Order: sequence, then C-alpha cells, then structure tokens
Amino acid sequence: MTHLFAADLIHAEPLWRTIEQPMALKALVATVGVALIVWELWWFLGRHGDGVAAREGEQGLQEITITVDGGYAPSRIRVKAGQPMRLAFHRIDPSGCVAQVIFPDFHKTLDLPLDATTTLELPPTEAGTYPFHCGMNMVRGVLEVE
Repeated sequence: MTHLFAADLIHAEPLWRTIEQPMALKALVATVGVALIVWELWWFLGRHGDGVAAREGEQGLQEITITVDGGYAPSRIRVKAGQPMRLAFHRIDPSGCVAQVIFPDFHKTLDLPLDATTTLELPPTEAGTYPFHCGMNMVRGVLEVE
C-alpha cells in the first residue's frame, strides 16, 4: 500500500506552479532590495551629523542634556579634553531597552528611570571617541572628546 502511495506522489502534479516574471521586474526587485540593505547599514552604522557641543557651566564643568526617546538626542556629543563633564539623561521612552546607558570605556552603567533626569559625571578625559549604548547595545551614541 505504501508503495502505491509513493508512486502516486512521484507522478502527481506539483502543489504550486512557477510564474515566470519579466526581467525588468526581477531587476527592479533586486535593486530595491540592495538599496534597502544599504540604507539600513547607513542608518545603524553610519555617522549622522557633527554632533552637539556641550556647554561650559560653573568651574569649567561641561554639561549637556540628552533626551532618551527611541534613541539618544543628541547621539553625538562633543566635549573638550581635560575638563570634567556632566551628562544629564532625560528618559521619556517607556521601552525597557533604553532603561540603562552603558559607557564601556569608563566602566560606568547608569539606570534611567522613566520620566526623570539622571546625571552622570565623568572625570577629565583624554581626546578620543568614546561610544555609549543601551543595555541591549541597540541604541548607540558617541562622546567625542576633542
């Protein structure tokens, strides 16, 4: 009995059929796909703007407020080397991903309560680029010390 069933399957019509598409449509779909991949790489890995300079406050302390709402705004911050800095994170995004910000080069982690401003003071630092990110490393920013 199973022999007949297997033979029937071999000679049966397929459950789907191939519809040949015009070459122009195939080229259009491939081009749009490549364009979307390039855009996604630019969006997640590309540099977006020159950054925002921190303002100088009392006794040379550099200060800036960063809004956390689906990302960091601004996500690229410029500060002067050799001066202490205070970063104030104001979180309005309820998602759990941005509930924490991590500065791996400084070995600092900061919990960000919802609808509150939390500050992080960093000591004077040498010139360089210092990335920071959320707890899941999906939302990123950069601290540029010049």
